[in-house]
Amino acid sequence: MGVSAVVKNGEIQETASQSSVKQATTSKNGMDKEAFLQLLVAQMKYQDPLEPTSNTEYISQYATFSQVEQMQNMSATLELSRASSMVGKQVLIQTTDSAGNTKEVQGMVEYVKYENNKAYVSIDGTLYSIDDVSAVIGQDYQDAVDLAQLFIKTLYDLPDVSELTLEHKDKVETLQKAYNAMTDYQKSFISASDVKKLQSYIDRITALKEENKTENSDKTEGGEGSEGKDPEGKDTEKTE
Repeated sequence: MGVSAVVKNGEIQETASQSSVKQATTSKNGMDKEAFLQLLVAQMKYQDPLEPTSNTEYISQYATFSQVEQMQNMSATLELSRASSMVGKQVLIQTTDSAGNTKEVQGMVEYVKYENNKAYVSIDGTLYSIDDVSAVIGQDYQDAVDLAQLFIKTLYDLPDVSELTLEHKDKVETLQKAYNAMTDYQKSFISASDVKKLQSYIDRITALKEENKTENSDKTEGGEGSEGKDPEGKDTEKTE
């Protein structure tokens, strides 16, 4: 899968993901076995004939290179394993494009691609170097963030506390129950100001309910006290 290019003013612009892939590909350190052998042949070809390098030294150099190569192969295997463990998880990517602009991307890793001894993760169809993964987001964290966002949206969909009526009672009480049901970890994603805002709504609804209860009580008492009286308040005789 390739990374699409953007053309601007007749020139190909390098995107953040392309820069990420390019830097990861070109930052490969050390040399491969073929390059080492070419260097070794050149060393033998141009060595001082009066003080030639001993076979033992050549063998030692090759043994050292073999150890380094094994370590590189092990590192590549671990890198691929690390990248593969991210599939299906939410990650945070930090990339820098050719203009030096830093960009953050969050998304779920769809699959892993291994190319030129480097591992790349795919997010929304775009490849990023595993070196650009700055954080792996746990499910508990993501669930807490999603819950907090839903809670805050519902809270701010309500009118100002001064404009609350009993029609908003169910929404306010639902928010109260939702907050009380959260774990301490989930509550930590709700700011103190939003908790204070919720409490003001709860207090207002409680006051409105008390006012409504008092009004109904007064109406009931007024109705009972007017039985057997005319509109002027005088007693009337009971008609059989």
